[in-house]
Amino acid sequence: MAQPTHIEIVRRAYELWQQAGEPEGKDQEFYHQAEQELRNEDKSPLRTPDNL
Repeated sequence: MAQPTHIEIVRRAYELWQQAGEPEGKDQEFYHQAEQELRNEDKSPLRTPDNL
């Protein structure tokens, strides 16, 4: 799985910040939360044939 880019993390952090009501002084918290979410996201799940 590819690591999220800085831009992807910043965009997700901004979304989280907006959803939280745009609180001041929590930029690092939202950045780390976004980074963790994106790293845990499984973009290419392993699949098995349906007939197994």
